[in-house]
Amino acid sequence: MRIAICTDAWHPQVNGVVRSLAMTVNLLIERGHEVELITPSQFRTMPLPGYSEIRLAMAPRFGTRRALGHFAPEVVHIATEGPIGWSARGWCLAHKVPFTSAFHTRFPDYAAVRTGLSPERFWPLIRRFHAPSRAILVSTPSLARELEERGLPQTRLWSRGIDRSLFHPGHAPLPELAVLPGPVQLYVGRVASEKNLPAFLDAAVPGTKGVVGDGPDLAALKARYPQVRFLGALQGEQLARAYCSADVFVFPSRTDTFGLVLIEALSCGLPVAAYPVQGPLDIIGREGRGPCRDLPATVGALDEDLSLAIRKALRLDPLAAAVVGAGYSWDKATDQFAAALREAARPLAEVAMPPAFPQMAVPA
Repeated sequence: MRIAICTDAWHPQVNGVVRSLAMTVNLLIERGHEVELITPSQFRTMPLPGYSEIRLAMAPRFGTRRALGHFAPEVVHIATEGPIGWSARGWCLAHKVPFTSAFHTRFPDYAAVRTGLSPERFWPLIRRFHAPSRAILVSTPSLARELEERGLPQTRLWSRGIDRSLFHPGHAPLPELAVLPGPVQLYVGRVASEKNLPAFLDAAVPGTKGVVGDGPDLAALKARYPQVRFLGALQGEQLARAYCSADVFVFPSRTDTFGLVLIEALSCGLPVAAYPVQGPLDIIGREGRGPCRDLPATVGALDEDLSLAIRKALRLDPLAAAVVGAGYSWDKATDQFAAALREAARPLAEVAMPPAFPQMAVPA
């Protein structure tokens, strides 16, 4: 297939959306697909207000449409609801080119955190953006059900994977974390208000807390929590070593759609502590034995009392966590992505009504 992928999130941003897209693009090319990327690097950019490390393309309409017209894709995948995403959506509608979209980020919830307004104020914009999409790619069945309730039923599952050669329990710990008094509790992700980090940093659990990541709240949290070890953003082997240096992975977010870091942490042998919300429920399960309660061992603890969840997770078997994490594969995820785009590229008359959305079990 000739696939154009349009995204407002790309390198040098460090987040789950970028890592997911980068791995998928690499595998699509390896499989013989022609892929054209349209990203902020092709335009003049400006920093997102309040989030300077994220740069948005300025007036990308003409450049996006010119690139799409020159490439002449069979199908377009629009990854984000930003300036490039809206420009690509307009071109697809004008030229009757099928497109898929993705619901990576709970934009209404993030916007609510930053503005103080109700998330309901932002949902009409989300519905308008995704309504013409042939398929909305989502990471979990629970997210698919939520979008259907919101009037967006055309979802397809696109799960996530891990690089098994990188994320495994065999790494030597980072010296910066290895010297800390245990148990070491680790967070990896953006350091921003929507990630609810104070809930983790205020948790009354003995030991030491470590934070890997960058973001607009980093300086303020460093000043507020001098006892916490802030390591900044890490990638590749350094990130894997950070996971292998801890005793538990703590995920305080209530707004993520999946949480790629959850399966990276599991793969490195870290049991997970989190709230019982979408994302952790879809991966860890309410009782810590997977969403279908079919895992042979407990790999995490979910509780509205995050301190209690951490204490429970610290008693779990790291090997069981590693086995479950290793079951997530980018090859399987890319199979899902390619199948959704292949179906979207077919003439509408040939597209059958989708089957009921299956319940997703942990990959074998």
